[in-house]
Amino acid sequence: MLTEKRQQELVALCQELIRRPSYSGEENQVVDAMKAAFQALGFDAVHVDDYGNVIGAIYGKQPGKAILFDGHIDTVPVSDEEKWAYPPFGAEIANGRIYGRGASDMKGAVSAMLSAAGFFAADTARNFAGTIYVAGVVHEECFEGVASRLISSKFKPDYVVIGEASELNLKIGQRGRAEIVVETFGKPAHSANPHKGINAVYKMAALIERIRQLPTPHHEVLGNGILELTDIKSAPYPGASVVPYYCRATYDRRLLVGETREEVLRPIHSVIAEMAAVDPEFSAKAYYAVGTEKCHTGAEITGERFFPAWLYDEGDGFVQATLQGLRDMGLDPQVTHYSFCTNGSHYAGEAGIKTIGFGPSRENLAHITDEYIELEQLFGACRGYYGIMRAVLK
Repeated sequence: MLTEKRQQELVALCQELIRRPSYSGEENQVVDAMKAAFQALGFDAVHVDDYGNVIGAIYGKQPGKAILFDGHIDTVPVSDEEKWAYPPFGAEIANGRIYGRGASDMKGAVSAMLSAAGFFAADTARNFAGTIYVAGVVHEECFEGVASRLISSKFKPDYVVIGEASELNLKIGQRGRAEIVVETFGKPAHSANPHKGINAVYKMAALIERIRQLPTPHHEVLGNGILELTDIKSAPYPGASVVPYYCRATYDRRLLVGETREEVLRPIHSVIAEMAAVDPEFSAKAYYAVGTEKCHTGAEITGERFFPAWLYDEGDGFVQATLQGLRDMGLDPQVTHYSFCTNGSHYAGEAGIKTIGFGPSRENLAHITDEYIELEQLFGACRGYYGIMRAVLK
């Protein structure tokens, strides 16, 4: 399936994507490269939506299920280019690796998905049942799954494969993520006369201690639901000779399967109510952060930062089919789950679409200086995606 010529084509595509910087909101160069690759590999249709996601489609000759291969094409910025041993957008090959920003997270996987679909269509002469979609998704680094909503609503896949790094293992779930904002409100005063004001930072300090005592749930597979303070700010800043009248703290909450927006915030709301009942000067609120970013198309993307968890049973039919497809291609994957958040938060967590994760490279190579992907991992991912297509689209 993966001849030497095809390996060279796959490597060249991966290099081409890496050489095109694509920070969140600036993915247009990679979209252009993917459109050209879709055409070169004989895809039947290409669509770019309002957010700038690019989706290629291959139609089988027989009716059947639709499977979507999802890979995000935005990357985190390079802030330390002088520390890189290899140029971050050079896509140089050394030591059996391709180096560059996005190599592991996740242009290698996108290249392997796109190539595998084209190779599979050519080898079968499209004599399969169903439809293959390959999506290059924008703004994942900002909003896990938000841009994917347009994709699922338009194409309505029956199955989804997330290409985030799994070291060629099969992922059947993940914890979710929420960003919770907690605010306290005080009264400004000159710091020489603090008794005339209400110090919002002191109120926040007391609230933080109460929040630290809140229990978090546990799941036998996904582990603990985490609630961790990640930053704190006060106003005015700098507060020269002024009692701060405002304080804002942000919490990272790692979510477990089935947790709802309401129940995650409920314990914090209860603590706030209890503190307000005994302190007439205490005023606070808690809510989910909302972000707005500009897409490369000019559209705005807005999302509440609540991204659900998801988990499937190892005996699920789709899980077993993908597992068999991977084994048929000579791979020996372990069945486990992601430790981080992915676009699966939308597909599985929100939309209830059968979803698994499978991708090349290790998750600890994402976002690092001298990011790279091993060629053998890239080739293994391409074989794996091919095997999944063959197993699912019978």
